[in-house]
Amino acid sequence: MSILVSTGLIESVVRYCCLCVVVFCNLVTFAMQGTIKQRYPIKFCVKLNKSATETFASLTEAYRDDTLLSTVVFEWHKAFKEGRENVEDDPRSGRPVLSTNDQNVEVVRAVIAKDRRLSVRMISEETGLDKDAIHRILTDHLHMRKICAKLVPKNLSVEQKVSRL
Repeated sequence: MSILVSTGLIESVVRYCCLCVVVFCNLVTFAMQGTIKQRYPIKFCVKLNKSATETFASLTEAYRDDTLLSTVVFEWHKAFKEGRENVEDDPRSGRPVLSTNDQNVEVVRAVIAKDRRLSVRMISEETGLDKDAIHRILTDHLHMRKICAKLVPKNLSVEQKVSRL
């Protein structure tokens, strides 16, 4: 193990893995945009009374290797033929990804106003919100960060930060 650490192999592997994650996230985002862009031509072909097979052939000619799978094209073709107008995905059931609405931001702001020494876990227990949501609210919405044992606004000067400790 010490040989791996001294040669920097572990750092290289970690750096490579982080790069792979970033590339993967960008590819997924790009693929999702391409998926929606290909639904418009499918809808157009349905309006022209083309069959699903003809639609798939047209998409393959236009997009080549980036074409949607034939089953996906056939499903969207059928949906548009049955009267669907929206090309966006339907909302999915389940818990929403983000729970950072204005009401939750105000609840967290009130809890912090009472005691700035609370941890994210303690705020989560008191409000009933997820720890990740609390952290996101504190950093992104309330622009706060932890200094020693207090949450303070990020935009304080050094003198103000020292005086608050």
